[in-house]
Amino acid sequence: MTSSHENLPYRPCAGLMVANSEGKIFVGTRIDMEAEHWQMPQGGIDDGESPLTAAKRELLEEIGTDKVELVHELEEWLTYDLPEHLIGKVWKGKYRGQKQKWFLFRFTGSDSDISIETEHPEFSAWKWTDTNSLVDQIVPFKREIYAHLVKTLTSFL
Repeated sequence: MTSSHENLPYRPCAGLMVANSEGKIFVGTRIDMEAEHWQMPQGGIDDGESPLTAAKRELLEEIGTDKVELVHELEEWLTYDLPEHLIGKVWKGKYRGQKQKWFLFRFTGSDSDISIETEHPEFSAWKWTDTNSLVDQIVPFKREIYAHLVKTLTSFL
């Protein structure tokens, strides 16, 4: 027996691994999460928008700066399914999870350029974290993707 959400599509999304000059990765803790789980910036790709354009837009929307340079774009799309208790509650119940195109950016600004107090804030706090502890800080249903990202993208730092 299959559950009804398996027929739902994945939401197209751009994900951003932003690294500073020390090789540490930007993470924020979501405003709408009760537990303290961190994540890298990410967001939906609008109709007609390229994944890279969406990634740059999300940077401005989520961390208030676009002082970055593109280092690498992951070739493949990565997918994850929402846990059962979130299906029907996020994204108006239209999606089973996300298919994500990930980009590695090098941050070229200073910490004072970052502002999570944007027009529609997503994060309540942010920090730079090292790649060794990144995966453990992430919400469990996204950890497999983050482990893959650490393995594949950090070699470009």
